[in-house]
Amino acid sequence: MEHGTQNSDPVVSNRTMEIVVAGLFALVALVVMADSIRVGNGWGSDGPKAGYFPFYVGLIMLVSSLATLAVNLWRHSGERTAFVEKHQLALVLQVLVPSAVFVALTAFLGIYLSAVLFIAFFMHWVGKYPLKTILPVSILVPAGLFVMFEIWFLVPLPKGPVETMFGF
Repeated sequence: MEHGTQNSDPVVSNRTMEIVVAGLFALVALVVMADSIRVGNGWGSDGPKAGYFPFYVGLIMLVSSLATLAVNLWRHSGERTAFVEKHQLALVLQVLVPSAVFVALTAFLGIYLSAVLFIAFFMHWVGKYPLKTILPVSILVPAGLFVMFEIWFLVPLPKGPVETMFGF
């Protein structure tokens, strides 16, 4: 795939995305700096306080993002180059939407049952695998992860009604 082609349908330009990302990055930098001030960003008798280094990292982030923002607000050369085209965005959304659904389902069904559904969906929709392949893989992978995290490592992960039914 070639970036910035002129003969396909652009969804958003490079310039627009640079402005949006620089603005969001500046907001994150301000949050980092504000929290660093809250916890103390000075120098104490025993050395730097907890917010000293994060404050200056936030300051560097802010200056960098404001410079990027300024350059892109006054420069208009990136308006014609596409950041993403319709067919590229469709490919990204094919992964992003099911992944977001997986994350949302984890709160209600737990991570293991959500993983069964997620893996089965992807194997069927994207991979076009037969059901005889989908069922064992989509069940055994989360089951293996359950054994590894819950039993061997003793690391609890979000559980749903199925795990509760089995006493976990």
